[in-house]
Amino acid sequence: MTDTLIEVNLGESPLTNEKIHNRWHPDIPIAVWVKPGDDFKVETYDWTGGQIKNNDDASDVRDVELAQVHYLSGPIGIEGAEPGDLLVVDILDIGAKEESMWGFNGFFSKQNGGGFLTDHFPEAQKSIWDFEGMFTKSRHVPGVRYAGLIHPGLIGCLPDKKMLDMWNTRETELFNTDPGRVPGLANLPDGGPTAHMGKLTGEARDKAAAEAARTVPPREHGGNCDIKDLSRGSKVYFPVYVDGAGLSMGDLHFSQGDGEITFCGAIEMAGWLHIKVDLIKGGMSKYGIKNPIFRPSPIAPKYDDFLIFEGISVDEAGKQYYLDVHIAYRQACLNAIEYLKKFGYTGAQAYAILGTAPVQGHISGVVDVPNACATLWLPTDVFEWDLMPNADGPTKYLDGSIDVPLAPDL
Repeated sequence: MTDTLIEVNLGESPLTNEKIHNRWHPDIPIAVWVKPGDDFKVETYDWTGGQIKNNDDASDVRDVELAQVHYLSGPIGIEGAEPGDLLVVDILDIGAKEESMWGFNGFFSKQNGGGFLTDHFPEAQKSIWDFEGMFTKSRHVPGVRYAGLIHPGLIGCLPDKKMLDMWNTRETELFNTDPGRVPGLANLPDGGPTAHMGKLTGEARDKAAAEAARTVPPREHGGNCDIKDLSRGSKVYFPVYVDGAGLSMGDLHFSQGDGEITFCGAIEMAGWLHIKVDLIKGGMSKYGIKNPIFRPSPIAPKYDDFLIFEGISVDEAGKQYYLDVHIAYRQACLNAIEYLKKFGYTGAQAYAILGTAPVQGHISGVVDVPNACATLWLPTDVFEWDLMPNADGPTKYLDGSIDVPLAPDL
C-alpha cells in the first residue's frame, strides 16, 4: 500500500497541524522527506480550512477570514533537489475524502475579496455540490450535471529569499498605486496569528511570517494557477529554488471552468493526491524554464459540443480598450450569463455554472486593433435540457424560484 505522508483531520483546525502552512517563505521547515522516484499520498483541507459548511446559508462565505488562506499540505522535501533543478511531479490519482463527498462554490462579497464579476455580483452567495462518483449536481443550480476533472488549484515549490523579496517589492509597488481600492490590488504579507508557518515557532516564526508571501496569486514557482487540466495523469515540471524543493499543494477542485471566474470558484473540496516525484538536475537552464510547464491529463470529461460566446475589449459602459483580453473575456462571460437567464436561471445560478462546469476559455484574437476577441466555450451536454437557440425562442427551464443562497442582511 502507498504511504500517506500527510494526513488531515477535517474535525480539527489546520492551525494545529505542523504539516500544513498558509504562506510562502524559504524558512518554513520541510514537513516530510522523500527520495526521487518515490510515490506517496497527501491529504488536504479545502482551501479555507473548513470555514464553509454544507448548508443553505452563505453568511460563512460573506464572513470568511481570507487572512487564513490557502491551507497547503507540505512542504515536501526531495532528497538531492538543488536550486536550478526541475522537480518532476506525476499526479497518479486524486480524489475526495470519503467523509466529505461534497464541495462548494461561492461569490465573495465585494468588501471581502470580490471576484471577476464583483461589480455585477457584489453580495456573498454560495452553492453546494454533491458528488455522485465522477459526476456532480447541486440542489442550488438545477438542470446541470457534469463529470469532474479533479485537480489541485494550488501546487508549487518554496521560493528562495531573493525571489520572495522580488515578489513583495513588485506587489507592494502595485498596491501603493491605489491603496484604498476595494477589492485590493494585491494581498501583502500579514504576519498576524492567522499566518501558519508549519513547524516554525517562536521568534523565528514571527520574523518569517512578517515577510512571508500570501498564497493568493500564481507566481514563477507555480502556486495558485487554477489550471483545470492539471488532473490525474498530468506531469508537471517545477523550477526548484531552495535545497529540497519544498513542494506543497492544496485547494483541490472537483470541477472548474477556465478562469475560475467566481474566485471562491470551481467546486472547492477536501481530498487527497497520489503523486510521484523525480528530478532533472540542472533542468531550469537546460530547458529555459522560468515558470512551470506541464503535460495535461490523458483522461478528461468528453464534452465536444459547445455553444461559444464571444467578447471584445469594450466594457459594459461602451468604453474602448486596446487589445484588452481581460475585458474581452469578461464580456464573453457576461454574454453567456445573459443567455442562460433567458431560460429561467438567475444571474447567480448562471454565474455559478460558468465557474464550476468544464467551460473552456480561449484567447481567439490579439492582433486586430483595437479589439481583442476572447471566447467562452460552454459545453451543451452538461445541461439536462436543450441549450441551443431555435426559431421558437427559449423555453423556460426554471421559474427563477430557486437561487444560489444570498447571505442574510445583518
